[in-house]
Amino acid sequence: MEFFIAPDDEAAAQVKGFGTRGAFEAVPGGIYDPSDAVVEWESLFTGTSPQVLMQAGEPRIITEITNDGCYVFVVSDRVMALLATADEASLAGVAQGWAQLRQGDGEDIHEEEAFAHLGALADLARSAVGQGARLYCSVT
Repeated sequence: MEFFIAPDDEAAAQVKGFGTRGAFEAVPGGIYDPSDAVVEWESLFTGTSPQVLMQAGEPRIITEITNDGCYVFVVSDRVMALLATADEASLAGVAQGWAQLRQGDGEDIHEEEAFAHLGALADLARSAVGQGARLYCSVT
């Protein structure tokens, strides 16, 4: 699984099942469900409940989900903007909340690891904004 930037949905969909293989600027994911994570991050940034975000269709999957579980989704413009404009203090707060959520579900994500990962994603989001691109995730 990796987060990456691409100019549009059509280009992003081409990585389904293969990953970016260096074709796009990317950040590797971790051992967590990325579609749940982006909803959790948005919830932690904004205070909107994850259920409301999911009912609104977040995240938007742009490819079919195959039998092997591969798919690509686009990170919402709102999450991309939140990451791109986040300062260290807000990233630290979201990282702390996310680590606690994941640990509560029995996952081994520590606050420092969450902060480093969100920092890398924030850099990727800033790059996407600078290029007029979008932020995506390829689940393989």
